[in-house]
Amino acid sequence: MERARHNLFPILVVVAVIVAIWYAAVVYLNAPWQLDIYQRANNTDWTVRQLVVDTMAQDRPVLPAPHQVAVEIWQTTVEKNVTSKRSLVYHTWVTLSATLLGFAIGTVLGVVLAVSIVHSRAMDKSVMPWVIASQTIPILAIAPMIIVVLNAAGLSGLLPKALISTYLSFFPVVVGMVKGLRSSERIQLDLMRTYSASTAQVFWKLRWPSAVPYLFASMKIAVAISLVGAIVGELPTGAVAGLGARLLAGSYYGQTIQIWSALFAAALLAACLVSVVGLANRLVLKRMGTRP
Repeated sequence: MERARHNLFPILVVVAVIVAIWYAAVVYLNAPWQLDIYQRANNTDWTVRQLVVDTMAQDRPVLPAPHQVAVEIWQTTVEKNVTSKRSLVYHTWVTLSATLLGFAIGTVLGVVLAVSIVHSRAMDKSVMPWVIASQTIPILAIAPMIIVVLNAAGLSGLLPKALISTYLSFFPVVVGMVKGLRSSERIQLDLMRTYSASTAQVFWKLRWPSAVPYLFASMKIAVAISLVGAIVGELPTGAVAGLGARLLAGSYYGQTIQIWSALFAAALLAACLVSVVGLANRLVLKRMGTRP
């Protein structure tokens, strides 16, 4: 218990500093608009205390205060039915569905490509450069094209957003798995050949166990970036559901508090997804008899 408190104290200090800086930024950024309100209302009796309080209570602030974001999250999660389109839980679930589907497809595709690259020199020389080059294209440029092409083919809804997530998530899996599958030492490979092991036996008994830690490390990156892909995929579609749609609607109507609440929901969702992958990593490594 004492050790837990000792480890928690630095985290709380950092959080407190961030919140203090946030509140200071709120006053600084919102003060010009509030002073303009005082001027138009011919209010010359305002005090610094009143100015500070009013900058933290604006309906559409330049930068919302932490307590405003917290209230918005509470109202759109606890006080709203989860099936309501005003519920942040509903929008989070829509984005999560596309994220998980894209992450699953991207992971499978990444593993398949990595295995092919490691076992085929032709694939290594031909496919790997294209895999790397694919990530030089900005996702904001390619996302609308994917949506338009798939809509023309009669595919809409979840799948286009999932494919954008796949486009982002397969790359770290490919790179990590190629590194992991090639991480076996030469002496281990020579020993397997001495035992006349087949290619499949070398893969399952040596290469794959060596690559598992690399796989999970890559999956942590992939699942977080899948979420980014799902949110970006919602922006050019005019979607009415999802965190991306929530961000877009808030941007259209100047609802900065709504924007920040959606951002925090996305950050919390990403943290949960990465934590789940990390938990799976520890369980798998424990099952394999290795230390995580």
